[in-house]
Amino acid sequence: MGGRRRETTAQLVVGDDSRTKRVIVNAAGGVVIRRGHTEIGESGETDEMVLVHRPQYDDWSLPKGKLEAGETFEAAARREVEEETGLRCALGRELSPVEYRDRKGRPKLVRYWLMVAAEPAQPFTPNPEVDRLRWCAPADALRLLSYEHDRELIRGLYP
Repeated sequence: MGGRRRETTAQLVVGDDSRTKRVIVNAAGGVVIRRGHTEIGESGETDEMVLVHRPQYDDWSLPKGKLEAGETFEAAARREVEEETGLRCALGRELSPVEYRDRKGRPKLVRYWLMVAAEPAQPFTPNPEVDRLRWCAPADALRLLSYEHDRELIRGLYP
């Protein structure tokens, strides 16, 4: 696209004027792992990652959410993971961004970071947004995740 780009923390606007602008929904999240957990998953791997179940969509996904006004992607990733899982995490390297259309047909950009579960900030409490949390080995996560874009992200970490 030949237009100018103006990036804000909450949205990315692309285009030259009001007729060509489009809003991209910006979100951030994490692939939260705990290394060498004592319970080995079905696949024999010792790393586990956390997945969340969203009852509104009846899906399993990685913890993520939209940026709040004035918030950076990194801060949003930490906040969303803590809100959805109760885990306070150390931010690791940034992973490949994921782009897709949301349920309203808008383009969505999700930036993910590899995160290591440092400590529970609070116990996980089921709520209307996330009603279940599951730790599982990467191979098990690939079977459970509802969306191909999430599975591709995991395959990139565990080829």
